[in-house]
Amino acid sequence: MADDPQRTIRELKDLVVAYAKQETLDPLKSLGKYVGFGIAGALLLGFGIFFLAMGLLRALQTETGRAFANWRSFLPYLIVVAVLVGCAATAFAFARRRKQPQS
Repeated sequence: MADDPQRTIRELKDLVVAYAKQETLDPLKSLGKYVGFGIAGALLLGFGIFFLAMGLLRALQTETGRAFANWRSFLPYLIVVAVLVGCAATAFAFARRRKQPQS
């Protein structure tokens, strides 16, 4: 007994669509939660670093007395930028060291 060809084609189409959903959409949906947590973590980390840098800047400007007065008033800004660049360089060095295969 031969099956109806239209029914076979319809079943094949349904099978291909179900397989495509299983292999593409379902993993992307489960990945969305981790991407959301990653974005939220990056935003919180960025805000934290921003506020720590602003706190360091204000501390340098107010707690050092007249050390940064007159022409030296730009030095607290340079110090904060240097600290931020140093932190970024340290983070990149640790990230790069982890990516290299261990021998």
